Amino acid sequence: MNFSIRVEQPGDEASIYTLTAAAFADVIHSDGSEPQIVDRLRRDGDLALSLVAEDSGRIVGHIAFSPVAIEDGALDWFGLGPVSVWPELHGQGVGSALIRRGIADMKARGANGIVLLGSPEYYARFGFRHDPQLTYPGPPAEYFQCLLLSGNLPSGQVGYAPAFG
Repeated sequence: MNFSIRVEQPGDEASIYTLTAAAFADVIHSDGSEPQIVDRLRRDGDLALSLVAEDSGRIVGHIAFSPVAIEDGALDWFGLGPVSVWPELHGQGVGSALIRRGIADMKARGANGIVLLGSPEYYARFGFRHDPQLTYPGPPAEYFQCLLLSGNLPSGQVGYAPAFG
C-alpha cells in the first residue's frame, strides 16, 4: 500500500466521519461516539492536530490530538485519539505511520507529553507506558498510558477536552 500523510484540510470532514464510524463499528469497547467526538473537537477548536493518511486521493486513516488538563497544572500535554483506519486495511502500517508522524509533529510543536487510552501491547511499540503518577478514572489503569516528550512527568488526574463528554 502506498499512502501519504498530511494535515487535515477543509473538505475532509465527511470522509473522516465515515472512516471513523467504520473503524469503530465493531470495536467492543466503543459506544459509537468517536465520529461525533472528532466533529466536536473540531467545532470547539480543540483539534490540536488532525492528520489523514491518503492513498490515491482516498482518506484511509485519521488521527486526532487534543489538549488535556492535568491536576497538577502541567501545560502542553495532549490526548491521542481517536485513531481510525478502514477495517480492511488493518495490519498494513497505516495506523502506526499516523501515530509516529503525530508524535513527531506534536514534539516539533513543543508538546511536553501525550496520553491515551488503548491497548498496552499495541502502544508500547511507540514508547507509551502506564505510569501511576497519571490517572484517568473508569477503565482499567493499565490502559491509560503516557509518553513523556519533554521535561518531567506531571502527576494527578487527567481530563480530556469537553468533546469527549
